[in-house]
Amino acid sequence: MDSEKTVPSGLSRRASSVLAALTLCAAACDRTPETKPDTKLPTQHAAPAAPVTGAAAAGSATSAAGFRLPSRARLVAIGDIHGDLTALRASLKLAGAIDSDDRWIGKDLTVVQTGDQLDRGDQDREVLDVLEKLEGEAKKTNSELIVLNGNHELMNASFDFRYVTPKSFATFADFESRAPAMAERLPGEERGRAAAFAPGGPYALKLARHLTVAVVGDSLFAHGGVLPAHVDYGLSRINEQSSAFLAGRLKELPRVLAAEDAPVWTRAYGEPELDAQVCELLARVLQQVGAKRLVVGHTVQKGGISAACQDKVLRIDVGLSAYYGDNPTQVLEITGGKTRILTAGAAPKPSAAPKSAPRDSSLH
Repeated sequence: MDSEKTVPSGLSRRASSVLAALTLCAAACDRTPETKPDTKLPTQHAAPAAPVTGAAAAGSATSAAGFRLPSRARLVAIGDIHGDLTALRASLKLAGAIDSDDRWIGKDLTVVQTGDQLDRGDQDREVLDVLEKLEGEAKKTNSELIVLNGNHELMNASFDFRYVTPKSFATFADFESRAPAMAERLPGEERGRAAAFAPGGPYALKLARHLTVAVVGDSLFAHGGVLPAHVDYGLSRINEQSSAFLAGRLKELPRVLAAEDAPVWTRAYGEPELDAQVCELLARVLQQVGAKRLVVGHTVQKGGISAACQDKVLRIDVGLSAYYGDNPTQVLEITGGKTRILTAGAAPKPSAAPKSAPRDSSLH
């Protein structure tokens, strides 16, 4: 990397963040798809990373209680979108949130999208823009749209572009002139996206306003999942550090967010059947957090939305993006403490219920 290159005006404060991001990408790009190095996050028995304080913490998207949000009369959860605007629209319409003109029409409604708006599809810029517009519109109808960060949002801020399509690169070409000097080592067609998602860049700042872990009503949400060590580390702290990294106020992505068992990466809850030990871990998390259930995306459920651990964990990534084929649109509705799957189009083929789930599960 040429350290003598001049950083363009307005980007100098982000230079160290971008340099760290490129370093992370260099380490990541030779890994198998969507896997992380075998590093474990800090626990209460190990020295955790220093908390975000002072200038790094200023302007954080969260506060000590900022990840706890009220739920309206209806709560609907939507899984991974992966750059498919059609899938986003279909999901929001199924939830009763928007009309055919992308206008928010839901009333007394909370919608949670559990991360991975980016990559695999051609329209991830449009997806982010529509979500941002709807976040503002929802508040006008006593509703709320809560968008979480997933592993692909953090990957893009780390210049890990393995899953970006050529068309999606092209949609960010207008940012190329603002690319930091460090991005000059990237192919020309990638520099616009690098400028947009570099920590502190215009689209990274949009992501910095989003939570990574949230409790909405009595439901806990995360892209991959929440483990006891995450609770020990501090869910507010995780949100603050994710926001600070994306905003360019934290030089490196903390290990708690980059490790294989991070809240955006873990697949502990995604397997078709979960053993008693995993369910015990989940029970401990829910007790510590004061929630009744965990809702996650990240791992595609081939048979549609599924439950495990006696419906204490709901897996809602159903491969909505066209990248995964022509799968029915499904979202999860939670009302009055009961869960219900909403499906548009043909119902997916039933899959074997996890052994830990009762046959008369309200989810099914």
